[in-house]
Amino acid sequence: MPALFSLHRLDRYVLGQLVLALLLVTTGLVALIWLTQSLRFIQIIVSHGLSPFVFVKLTALLVPSFLSTILPITCFIVVLFIYVRLSGDREMTIMRGLGLSDSRLARPAMILALATTIIGYGLSLSVVPWTLSVFRTYQYEIRNQIAAFLLEPGVFTPVSNNIMVYVQSRTANGGLKGIIIEDNRNPSAPATILARTGELISSGTGPVVVLQDGSREQIDPKTGQLDMLTFKRNTLSLAKAAQAGNPVSDDAAEKPLSQLFRPPANLPKDDRDKWKVEAQRRLSAPLSTLGYTLVALVAALGGGFRRHGGLARVVGAVAIVTGLVALGLGVSNLAARNTALLPLMWIWVLVPPITGLFLLLRQGAPRA
Repeated sequence: MPALFSLHRLDRYVLGQLVLALLLVTTGLVALIWLTQSLRFIQIIVSHGLSPFVFVKLTALLVPSFLSTILPITCFIVVLFIYVRLSGDREMTIMRGLGLSDSRLARPAMILALATTIIGYGLSLSVVPWTLSVFRTYQYEIRNQIAAFLLEPGVFTPVSNNIMVYVQSRTANGGLKGIIIEDNRNPSAPATILARTGELISSGTGPVVVLQDGSREQIDPKTGQLDMLTFKRNTLSLAKAAQAGNPVSDDAAEKPLSQLFRPPANLPKDDRDKWKVEAQRRLSAPLSTLGYTLVALVAALGGGFRRHGGLARVVGAVAIVTGLVALGLGVSNLAARNTALLPLMWIWVLVPPITGLFLLLRQGAPRA
């Protein structure tokens, strides 16, 4: 019973170090990726006076996708580092002296890998698609808000490639005076819209400018004569002018798994193939954690690791995992071009853990 109790304590000791290291490494890498990716949003936020809360919310929605991508890699790094450190500090030698085999020493790492795989599935199947969908919708709303913020008094403002707006003055409640709009959405018949007053209002699709007491002047492309249409009230959607896009997206990354297996009938074939590949990627990718972890364990627990070639084993493990990551990207691209190659995604994700487990058990005879 004391021996069994000590074994459980050893498991908790190693697992505690693994979990702490995984939290630290993952947090650091996510923060680094978040910082590099968020730089593209800072200019928009600062230039148009949006709230810092908008920046935080917009970038925070990307964190789950970062986390889903790097978890298998950080698990590999942590397992390799902790087990190499335990070996270098002679702690592994003491554990082997208790009669523990390599497969038994690997148990804390495999517990961590299984837990990480479960978390990966939760992110891949549920959290990431939802956050990406919310991110795109929120980004759509921000772009529409920016379209309204861009209307600065006394400045000809290009709201889009086809719309130029001039406002003489603005009031605090969104009122506009002295409005000139150059509308080139129809290149063959550009129009100039003049209005005495106007107002910016919010709608379900974005900001809309309501024009009052104005006219629309346009050259008839057939006769070359000037046509003028006066109006008491007219509206122009700045959301449409800003080309903000339709909030309904066909991006496979935003769709739930059940929908990926039942794509709309009117979806183009190329997009249907992308949906199939995305579905298989979500089901297979989290399993890569097991393969990467077993590569680290085989390298760290190998018989020749402590006497000679330790650095070579570490470098070899890093090279193998790097190759597996690159191979996974290549397989996904091939499957997207030809769905008959979809089984390669499962071969890529299942062969490494099966091979690693075989090698670990083969070298893991108990030692006195």
